[in-house]
Amino acid sequence: MAPTLTTLVLRPGGEWATAWQRCLEAAPEAFREDRVLNLWNGAWRADGRPLPAVTPVDGTPIPGPPRLDRGVARQAVRAALDRHRAWREVPLADRRARVSAALDALDEHRELLALLLVWEIGKPWKLARADVDRAIDGVRWYVDGIESMIAGRAPLSGPVSNIASWNYPMSVLAHAMLVQALAGNAVIAKTPTDGGLACLTLASALMAREGLPVTLVSGSGGELSEALVRAPEIGCVSFVGGRDTGARVATAVADLGKRHILEQEGLNTWGIWNFTDWETLGPRLRKTFDYAKQRCTAYPRFVVQRAAFADFLAHYLPAVRAVRFGHPLAVEWPADDLPDLDFGPLINAAKAKELTDQVAEAIDRGAIPLHQGSLDGGRFLPGQDTGAYMAPVTLLNPPSSSPLHHAEPFGPVDTMVLVDTEAELLAAMNASNGALVATLSCDDPETYRRLAPQIRAFKVGHGAPRSRGDREELFGGFGASWRGAFVGGELLVRAVTRGPADERLPGNFPDYHLMP
Repeated sequence: MAPTLTTLVLRPGGEWATAWQRCLEAAPEAFREDRVLNLWNGAWRADGRPLPAVTPVDGTPIPGPPRLDRGVARQAVRAALDRHRAWREVPLADRRARVSAALDALDEHRELLALLLVWEIGKPWKLARADVDRAIDGVRWYVDGIESMIAGRAPLSGPVSNIASWNYPMSVLAHAMLVQALAGNAVIAKTPTDGGLACLTLASALMAREGLPVTLVSGSGGELSEALVRAPEIGCVSFVGGRDTGARVATAVADLGKRHILEQEGLNTWGIWNFTDWETLGPRLRKTFDYAKQRCTAYPRFVVQRAAFADFLAHYLPAVRAVRFGHPLAVEWPADDLPDLDFGPLINAAKAKELTDQVAEAIDRGAIPLHQGSLDGGRFLPGQDTGAYMAPVTLLNPPSSSPLHHAEPFGPVDTMVLVDTEAELLAAMNASNGALVATLSCDDPETYRRLAPQIRAFKVGHGAPRSRGDREELFGGFGASWRGAFVGGELLVRAVTRGPADERLPGNFPDYHLMP
């Protein structure tokens, strides 16, 4: 009988120390033995005060962001304006060639970029690879079609300032930076405080080598907002994050009349109404747990017709019980492929504790636990730190006083609400004053066509989840989930370029709302 391994091991070559050494070799200009550098005015600089950090995967110490103060940040923004004025005069053919060269470099280092995402933000290997590949492939689509998108348009008056959350450093943030540069703008990015520092630093180093006008700085939002949001040099603010911070940014840009793209969270809902195709639904329910629902397009709320609840649970519970989670780099044998997990850790131990406390409080106030997983069901290395991990939880009827009732949890926590009428269904699906995506499962196409326009989400799927999309697919939000110009496809280029003087961009602005 062949021997069996009773404990998991870390996949050889996947160690954090190995990944860091590869960064030092790939981009020595941007990394030091114990820290990363900030990039501004075309040079990598050892300024800023590095903060301590740990990986959510197992608590291993890793370099943290070197935080600048507002004075240095203002210098960086002023320098970015000078680079912007030079870059917007560069012919399109040259911009395309440099962006294409940067994409080739990113593709050459795609395995290392993905490994950094695993360690820094806890993405399972398959999802980390997809994040990198979507960035590269998505920008190539723009490179191929940019002429028609910028016909009759010009770069902005100043650089684009990017402030984004930690969950998609490549397919959202790096992707946007490259398209903005392709359209003729210098770009500034703030590294997310919670993760993605090394990945973004490596990506930015590869861009800068090809002559792209990239600025990458670290710091607290409060310290840097005057420079990155309010500075007169900034031509556009692009923000991806929560509603509280987004509201402050929205107020600032509205006061200044500044071009803006503010993608904010919303409670994305999945409705079940007069529905019977249960066998198709089950696999889709499990997929909603990808990356522990740490996505702006995750579905953490199910609004279910009471008469169908028993059938729904019969397919939902096996799906949630089949979810696989744990250390993304733990294998049974050293030569094994990396595990195909639904998710790894949450972004940090504080978030895991916050959600665990919210679940306990909701149950204490009357929510009914339908499923409560255990870390015993996860895949972990012997003795590893599991503080950032959380097993799936499902609650019925969270109390209205709970954050789980009205806000996106950003973790593997589902809530369910039962309804008896179409009016209740719509009210429950619209609980957060706007969302990015929603789905309605119902058998009758006419019923879907009648109800879907009343759901306050930018994209509404019929029995299948919607996503942010790639290439030509548009993206935006309703209500408080979005402020400013919509993006995706040609709209992303229009959002960061100037057209006719009387142009009204599709988007959700203080004085108008215009759908594409």
